[in-house]
Amino acid sequence: MRRVVLDTETTGLEVSQGHRVVEIAAVELLDRRATGRHFHRYLNPEREVDLGAVQVHGLTTEFLADKPRFADVAEELLAFLDGGEVLIHNAAFDVGFLNAELAALGRPGLASLCTITDTLALARSLHPGKRNSLDALCERYQVDHSRRTLHGALLDAQLLADVWVAMTRGQDALDIAPVAAVAVSGNPAAPKRPASLRVIKPSPEETAAHAALCERIDKDSGGRCLWVSPGGVAPP
Repeated sequence: MRRVVLDTETTGLEVSQGHRVVEIAAVELLDRRATGRHFHRYLNPEREVDLGAVQVHGLTTEFLADKPRFADVAEELLAFLDGGEVLIHNAAFDVGFLNAELAALGRPGLASLCTITDTLALARSLHPGKRNSLDALCERYQVDHSRRTLHGALLDAQLLADVWVAMTRGQDALDIAPVAAVAVSGNPAAPKRPASLRVIKPSPEETAAHAALCERIDKDSGGRCLWVSPGGVAPP
């Protein structure tokens, strides 16, 4: 399954006040593994960047002045996201800004071309009552975030990808690659068996220790030890 982990940085906190996107990054995952493909652009927001935002991400109005506008990269971004499940931490924030940018171009919102999953909501369901910021999740799942001295869309997307894989590790069984199949007993779909399997038998001493332990358990449990049958202790 194809997923895309996305993050943005903006000129300020409120899209309703005309703030805009200044950086956007998306990292591709295929069957829960990073493919190495990513989308990353700095953007000229065509307005001043709030001082508070600069203190968060370090992107100044001067640095962004010669960068492309959102309209210049919109088609490439949408093509990268198209058809995937897009993972975003606190999705309402990023989606609100991106939808505003798309609306200004007369384009429909993100939900029209991809599925959006909020990883913050997922984290809160898994860890109710705990801190679930990206930094907190990195610490909880032992993801190295030592380079994150400032917020940055590409680094944050990469970190979130690692965190999401760790948070959803129980789903591995659903996404693992199929085992190679060969014909066994006329069934072409049967899984391949190892060519040889080493069998290690217990020593006489280990067998005796096993029997003694089972007899003690049987005595202490009032005859309910599962490894003891009427004929004696089952072999290990």
